[in-house]
Amino acid sequence: MTVQDIRSFNRFYTNVVGALDYSRHLYAPFTLTESRVLYELAHPEQGRLDAADLRTRLNLDAGYLSRILGRFERDGLVERGASERDSRRRSITLTARGRSTAELLDERSREAVGALLATVPAAERGRLTEALRTVRSLLGDGRAAPRPEDVLLRDPGPGDLGWIVARNGAVYATEFGWNTEYEGLVARIVADFAQDHDPHLERVWIAELDGRPVGCVMCVRDEAPGTARLRLLLVEPEARGLGVGDRLVRAVVDFARGVGYRELVLWTNDVLKSARSIYRRHGFVLVGETPHRSFGVDLTGQDWRLPLH
Repeated sequence: MTVQDIRSFNRFYTNVVGALDYSRHLYAPFTLTESRVLYELAHPEQGRLDAADLRTRLNLDAGYLSRILGRFERDGLVERGASERDSRRRSITLTARGRSTAELLDERSREAVGALLATVPAAERGRLTEALRTVRSLLGDGRAAPRPEDVLLRDPGPGDLGWIVARNGAVYATEFGWNTEYEGLVARIVADFAQDHDPHLERVWIAELDGRPVGCVMCVRDEAPGTARLRLLLVEPEARGLGVGDRLVRAVVDFARGVGYRELVLWTNDVLKSARSIYRRHGFVLVGETPHRSFGVDLTGQDWRLPLH
């Protein structure tokens, strides 16, 4: 990525936005900045706004914003009143005419963006959404940091099993230097589940944050009667610290106990310290260790066990 890459993208996107504006007269009779002010007034996050709020949100010069609000007030689009939060400030709200105007501009914008989106094949819209989300995340959009309650645990949807294989391979290669032998192992585990599993006794969970997967775990039948096996616990680096691993392991334990398994087992490696801490917190006990060379590195494999009854 270079400065030129970003500048080139800016020119491209400016042309896209400009084409929308020109073809639809998107903001007429207002400027883009005036339309943004109307939008913020129509969508306040918490109660009423004042000029200071608008300056902060839109990064506008105080004098410029004052002139815009003065024009809006003369045109009957806004009205000012005493601020409930600070007597030194005046709140700004849309009048009925102002709300009608904001709704018209919003409708134009939705139609214009809808027309642009219609040119993107339906199968590619997920990629577009993810790309936009990635740009916002990497460059920062001022949103609050994610909270544990923002994470959703759900069943896998189309493409999620493939995601489990891809992300396990990529994350463990990056963090521990494991080679494609590990990705092959994960692929076999996932393929076995996809081709033949009992939905009453086996299950996969996907942890989702902001509409994208950030973690996973599996519960499958073990060879020993009455025993379930926890497999492929993974939490993306960006979602760590939110208790995702704990929730995924708890989901497996509760499920296994609920469907009648007598014990839950797992195999892991000594280098996975965070995962081992989670297992220990949930009552798993280390029952055996074996040195081995796998995935291109020397490791110590560990067997853990949790009685469920």
